[in-house]
Amino acid sequence: MALTKVLITVKTYPAISKKYEELVCTAGFREDGSWVRIYPIQFRKKAYHEQYAKYEWIELDLVKNTSDSRPESYRPVSHDQPIRVLGKIDPDGDAWLERRKYVLNKVYTNMAELIAEAKNKTICTSLAVFKPTKVIDFIWEEVDRAWTRDKLAQFKQFNLFQSADEKQFEVMKKLPYKFSFIYQDEEGKQSKTMIEDWETGQLYWNSLHRWKGNEQKACEDVRKKYLDNFAQTKDLYFFMGTTQVHHFRGKNPFLIIGTFHPKHISQLELF
Repeated sequence: MALTKVLITVKTYPAISKKYEELVCTAGFREDGSWVRIYPIQFRKKAYHEQYAKYEWIELDLVKNTSDSRPESYRPVSHDQPIRVLGKIDPDGDAWLERRKYVLNKVYTNMAELIAEAKNKTICTSLAVFKPTKVIDFIWEEVDRAWTRDKLAQFKQFNLFQSADEKQFEVMKKLPYKFSFIYQDEEGKQSKTMIEDWETGQLYWNSLHRWKGNEQKACEDVRKKYLDNFAQTKDLYFFMGTTQVHHFRGKNPFLIIGTFHPKHISQLELF
């Protein structure tokens, strides 16, 4: 693909990798509005000027990820190649009119249709924008509080190869809760889908600090943001993505990997 411009709209919460230490999955739109997934990225090891934010245009050299059959999946040509941050699309008063031009070209409203496209080996859709007809709830469930011993052991193996003058890299803390939306599509089908957005995890940690370690209060803050604010007062869409291992195996292989939440606007404002 060579040098490619991508408007970043998705950054997932960091995970430990067997091969690359800690990785972040990012995704966004090319200039023609088509989706592209960029994985793997050792995001937190990038120089500060390369650590792009959402809705920033970046440019990097991409090649098809041959270990991933999903058509949107590409990888950097090398881990040490530079990433150029070219500029940002601002929220323009929360209407997000410019962002809408790239994000809302194709919006799904029927979950069965989206899953069918994912399972169709010709189409194999693995990234999509989805508009829930109704958001019913936003919940949290407790999960394992630490990375498994195997994953931590892999991480420590990487550090064996650091030189004495290299700064010790600390892996991102594992979230002790998983957060999920409960929602309906246009046919009334109800789904519960986990959200893996980096911003969700960061909101939890920031709230936990603010509440001096009170996890209940921190989780309530996350729920308030996504349910009371985004779902109740914004024009909410989900960025949906499949995981490679569950794409063809899972009944519903999609996770929510981000949200698009501009303010509601009238049809007149679009023009």
